[in-house]
Amino acid sequence: MKIREIHVHKSFEKQFKALPAHIQQKAVKTDNLFRANPFHPSLRLHKLKGKLGGLWSISIDREYRIIFEVFEDGNVLFISIGRHSIYE
Repeated sequence: MKIREIHVHKSFEKQFKALPAHIQQKAVKTDNLFRANPFHPSLRLHKLKGKLGGLWSISIDREYRIIFEVFEDGNVLFISIGRHSIYE
């Protein structure tokens, strides 16, 4: 997976702003790590299945995740951020 640019959906921005400040800080660190090395083991990068098939997820910590879509041109769209329940 080669990342060209990362874009954020409006719903992602809204969800991010609603997170506690310490989780926002972790999310920024996760974003920076993802940009540098999307396959870093601590991100726990994985493809989603079922109704979210075709999307990907990375972990901010054990409780919070970022869900995103990867396009053929290498662009990434961060769609959702939040607790594990965002998968539902």
